[in-house]
Amino acid sequence: MTAPMAISLHVNGERVDAHVLPRLNLADFLREHLHLTGTHVGCEHGVCGACTVRVNDEIVRACLVLAVQTHGAAVVTIEGLSDSGEVTDLQAAFRDRNALQCGYCTPGMLMAAQDLLKQQAEPGREQIREHLSGNYCRCTGYQAIVDAVETTARLRSGRKS
Repeated sequence: MTAPMAISLHVNGERVDAHVLPRLNLADFLREHLHLTGTHVGCEHGVCGACTVRVNDEIVRACLVLAVQTHGAAVVTIEGLSDSGEVTDLQAAFRDRNALQCGYCTPGMLMAAQDLLKQQAEPGREQIREHLSGNYCRCTGYQAIVDAVETTARLRSGRKS
C-alpha cells in the first residue's frame, strides 16, 4: 500500500497542511478533505470544466491535477472568489441574465469567465465563447452566459450599454 504524503499549500488564502495519497486528485481533495464543494466533478477527464480552479493564478482542471502537485501552491476555488467579492458582479450578471439553471456548471464557468476578464477588460463575444469553450453547460444554451460575461465586462469598464 502506498503511504500518504505530506503537502502544504494555501487554499483561498488559508494555509492547509494535509497527508494525502499520491493518487488523490485535487478536486477530490478540495471536496472531501476541505469540504469545498463548489468545485464540482463532472466528467473526471478534464473535458467539462466543472472542476475549474486556480493554481498559482492559472486556471486548471482540478480532476487532472494531483493534490500532491499543489504542494507549495496557492489554490483558489469558487468559494475563495465569492468570499473575496472578486466575482460578485459576475455572479449578479449570471443571475440577472438567467445564465444559470441547474447550477452545476456555474462555479467552473465563473472561474473561467473571471480568468478571461482578468486578462482582457472588454473581450468580444467571440473571445468570450472561445475562452469558455472548455466549459460545458447542458441547460442554458450559452447565449445567456456570454451575455452575462459581456455585461460584466462593460460595467467594469464603465460602459452601461
